[in-house]
Amino acid sequence: MGPFELRTLKGLDLSGCTDIMGYEALDFYDVDSLLTDEELMIRDAVRGWVDESVIPKIENACREGVFLDEWRQEIGSMGILGAPLKGYGCPGLSYTAYGVICRELERGDSGIRSFASVQGSLAMYPIWDFGSEDQKEKYLPRMATGELIGCFGLTEPDYGSNPGDMVTKATEDGDSFILNGAKMWITNGTIADLAIVWAKLDGVIRGFIVEKGDPGFSAPEMKGKHSLKASVTSELVFQDCRIPKDRILPGVKGLRGPFSCLNNARFGISWGAIGSAQACYDSARSYALSRIQFDHPIAAYQLVQNKLAWMLREITKGQLLAYHLGKKKDAGEWIPEHISLAKMNNVDIALEIARVSRDIHGANGILDEYPVMRHMANLESVKTYEGTHDIHNLILGRHITGIQAFTKGA
Repeated sequence: MGPFELRTLKGLDLSGCTDIMGYEALDFYDVDSLLTDEELMIRDAVRGWVDESVIPKIENACREGVFLDEWRQEIGSMGILGAPLKGYGCPGLSYTAYGVICRELERGDSGIRSFASVQGSLAMYPIWDFGSEDQKEKYLPRMATGELIGCFGLTEPDYGSNPGDMVTKATEDGDSFILNGAKMWITNGTIADLAIVWAKLDGVIRGFIVEKGDPGFSAPEMKGKHSLKASVTSELVFQDCRIPKDRILPGVKGLRGPFSCLNNARFGISWGAIGSAQACYDSARSYALSRIQFDHPIAAYQLVQNKLAWMLREITKGQLLAYHLGKKKDAGEWIPEHISLAKMNNVDIALEIARVSRDIHGANGILDEYPVMRHMANLESVKTYEGTHDIHNLILGRHITGIQAFTKGA
């Protein structure tokens, strides 16, 4: 694929399209001036699409608990799925561009960014890096356009932070593998055409491609969520699920496979959380300037200004952290601990910004007329998935001390 080309969606010309509904992203240190022309073009395209196709529909989608099929189609049409992957119809963009995409999508909703993150980092990436040539040719071009949707099965009902103890198993049976077990908290699971499933084969963790319709495979949707309501979350159930032997990922064994995928997803989250924070700041600033109490806008009062200044400070630090991480990723000079710090910090400050923004909105902050309560609820999940806040602290603690503290008594 050549240089990134903008697309036209639903009559919206995305070329040079920014701030079409008055949104002006907080960028106090002008970090976006460091982006390349292509990265800026991508930013404007995705920002325009979010304003046009996500913002007007997201609250109703959350009420109904649905991820709109048109979002899948339009994201695929923009050519941003699997952003940093090269070849096989993939965009071949920089990791910084991928981060920008995640930031702009999550400004709309964490569920929108989650869809793209899972598709690109957790489903396309393992095929691209660990798959056979036949697997890459079969799946990646159609995944890049959104024609095929993927999901990622690692977490189990009893094993989240400790995936090495997973109980899902694969056994050989002639020309097939037989999978038994279950996965939980799987984004895109029910709507996915294929799942990248991690299971133990002869005691060794291996990756498998399971297709929708394979005998013994089901993906019931999980209901009753207070968070990520406009995102499909599912279980994956394998009851003597039979798949052909050519659907094993030949290029990796052990936890290195799923962890490499998770690092790419965590990188996207570190950018995406800034988008949620920017949305909450933007809403709080606008509300504070328009809400009159004691004959003055509440923005005129010191306590409110202090809150807004704190938001600006934390968003700016998070932007710088994400941008520098993006450049290290592009240069191949990163380590997993860099990603842990950025994911942990940026989600943490985004969630606190959502809470402070709700406070500025007063009672109105709980209404879906404003985006803050939705972002706050979403970020509670984002803080947990792809490595909890505490797990990333332990990763950094191990890096600092050289001592593994994940297990009891360490």
